[in-house]
Amino acid sequence: MTRPRPSIGPALAGAVDLSALKQRPAEGTASAAPGGVEVTEANFEAEVLVRSSQVPVVVLLWSPRSEASAALGDALAGLAAADGGKWSLAVVNVDTTPRLAQMFGIQGVPTVVALAGGQPIASFEGPQRPEQLRRWVDSLLQATAGKLEGGPEGEAEQVDPELAAARDHLDNGDFAAALTAYQAILDSNPNHAEAKGAVRQIAFLQRASVQRPDAVAVADANPADIEAAFAAADVEILQQQVSAAFNRLIALVKRTAGDERTAVRTRLIELFDLFDPADPEVVAGRRNLANALY
Repeated sequence: MTRPRPSIGPALAGAVDLSALKQRPAEGTASAAPGGVEVTEANFEAEVLVRSSQVPVVVLLWSPRSEASAALGDALAGLAAADGGKWSLAVVNVDTTPRLAQMFGIQGVPTVVALAGGQPIASFEGPQRPEQLRRWVDSLLQATAGKLEGGPEGEAEQVDPELAAARDHLDNGDFAAALTAYQAILDSNPNHAEAKGAVRQIAFLQRASVQRPDAVAVADANPADIEAAFAAADVEILQQQVSAAFNRLIALVKRTAGDERTAVRTRLIELFDLFDPADPEVVAGRRNLANALY
């Protein structure tokens, strides 16, 4: 199985790698997302139910708060890659998609459920040794051999030409063209996860990368200047001073009203959306914003 691309590719690493930033765990509290197709309510039918009519789909229900979850995900991703498309790995973050977790009726994480033909056929809970995982996957493949639609062994991932073009622009560092291409995809498919993340992050990078280097000092000297605060928050995000950026705008929410407060709140939510919703700093920022508003 081909591992899906991150929202923002390596082409941005020379400026600021927002894909790494988005998955950045707070020290000692979270783990990066494991490999596999990230499943939400929006793509569950396509990536799990429909896909399981072609090949077995192994669903990992995990949490970034659980190191065992991430380790199991990495082990499964390695097996999926080695098996060359004979089965598909899907990952569900139970912290951000609790309804899917409830649907599977899990009692703890990590939990793994295998589906074929849209129906669960095997499952286990907790970490497993590599040799146990290999035997479990092999038994799954044997049980479903010849019973699903499948496809040519090792069949390459079919990528939509518009998506391929957007990725090429991004990999070539042409952010303007990449943004236009991803926006066109998003206009026709508002739930397209990769396009949605790419549009947000490229737009942020284009805006933030042209901010003046002394933006933080300028904002500190002019606490009532909203545009200066916006510029400073962008620079702080680029410098991975995430809480500082959030707190700067939350303080401004408290000092503003009407249209100005709406503008600040909107910008703050845009910054939240650059990160995993389960990131502790995002969770704290949203809570502090709610307190500032009400």
